[in-house]
Amino acid sequence: MKPRTVPTALAALAALTAVLVLAIRHDGYFTDSVGLFLRYAVCWALFALALLALRGVPADRVVPLLLAGAVAVAVTGLVAPPRTSTDSYRYAWDGRVQSAGISPYDHAPQDPEPARLRDPWLFPTGAACTGPDRAPIPGGGPVPHCTRINRPAVHTIYPPVAEAYFLVVDRLSPAGARHKPLQTGAGLLSLGVTGALLLILRRRGGDPRHAAYWAWCPAVPIEAVNNAHVDVLGVLLAVTGLGLVAERGLRRRAAGGLVLGAAVATKLMPAVVLPGALSGVRRVRDAAAVLVPAAAFTLLAYLPYVLLSHGSVLGYLGGYVDEEGYDDPSDGSRYALLRLLLPDSWALPVLLAAMAGVSLYVMWRGDPRRPWSGALLVTGWAFALLTPGYSWYALLLIALVALDGRWEWLGIALAGAACYLLAPVLGHRPALSATAYGAAVAVILVAAALRRRRGSGRPGAGADRSHEPVRNA
Repeated sequence: MKPRTVPTALAALAALTAVLVLAIRHDGYFTDSVGLFLRYAVCWALFALALLALRGVPADRVVPLLLAGAVAVAVTGLVAPPRTSTDSYRYAWDGRVQSAGISPYDHAPQDPEPARLRDPWLFPTGAACTGPDRAPIPGGGPVPHCTRINRPAVHTIYPPVAEAYFLVVDRLSPAGARHKPLQTGAGLLSLGVTGALLLILRRRGGDPRHAAYWAWCPAVPIEAVNNAHVDVLGVLLAVTGLGLVAERGLRRRAAGGLVLGAAVATKLMPAVVLPGALSGVRRVRDAAAVLVPAAAFTLLAYLPYVLLSHGSVLGYLGGYVDEEGYDDPSDGSRYALLRLLLPDSWALPVLLAAMAGVSLYVMWRGDPRRPWSGALLVTGWAFALLTPGYSWYALLLIALVALDGRWEWLGIALAGAACYLLAPVLGHRPALSATAYGAAVAVILVAAALRRRRGSGRPGAGADRSHEPVRNA
């Protein structure tokens, strides 16, 4: 063991946090997106160096170092207002509306009915309305009225657990706190994910170093903390749910299903881990123990909002799907890799068939003691084939990488960041998505081939008993 591994890891972490501060304080998404992406790329390079240094750290020092680094990395997200996304402003508005006893699904932010609730920091006027991240509000008279909220003409899209979280944050926020409570809450949730990862890895005999894939990843302070994306709450619930599903006994599996239902009722996307939660299941009652509580929680979570709302609780969901081009492969940069090989009209059916095949493979051949392995496979290929343009979606993928240890899938997260940050310069073009995600998939395939040559399908299989296949109890 090299004697200087701990100082090396500390130096790499210090450099990572310093560059993260510089990157997050650089307000260049609209004015210098290339420079901003280069700063992000340096952060990812330092992240890789820190991970390499961590491999040589003595076992008794790994967890303290990892936790200290997790706190330092997370805190960097608090050094500036949200820089590359305005989603958290919608969260703040939804919480404000609910505190006033109004359903967030009933009115769009620009509607006149809740106008009395408009805070000046969310709804500026006059000269403060300049800037590309301000949306005009009609009916303001001679003085310009605008909002920081994106898509102010449409109803909210967020599911009920997310809305309950926005309400809690609003109720706990001191007057004039603006964006800080949401950032702070997201920072605490991100540290909660680190704690859940360490607990699960310890219980399953895994390497605690793998938790650093999440705890030190640049995407966490940028997307989970600085931009305060509610996805981090869904990630915490998904990780916890998979950890419970991995335990023996129907009660634990049912509890895991319940928590997974809460994850789905937070952001919908965690539904993609459900095939992984059914890894190796052979009996109907074992599958029902997960799926029934998950479905019941999701439906019951919506029920209070259905009863209180006059409008649809699905909000802008359908419009969002249309806007992002998921229903029309020829529009935008979705399905970029599939469209390199197939006619546009084939992209969606082929995607559905491919994901059905991957899901069935995971459910039939997956290890029930490692449901996150199957969840990573399904989630990773869903990202690779859908080629989403929003970098924060990959937070779920990063947490699954931390559970499973297959670092090569982190390239998908970096590809999403490249597509999002470079879009202001290069546009939302299929060529950008195909290049970024194509490079990530190439790394994944090469890594898989190298593992097969070494005779190991998973990292550390010889040393980690949790990788051994077991029969479903």
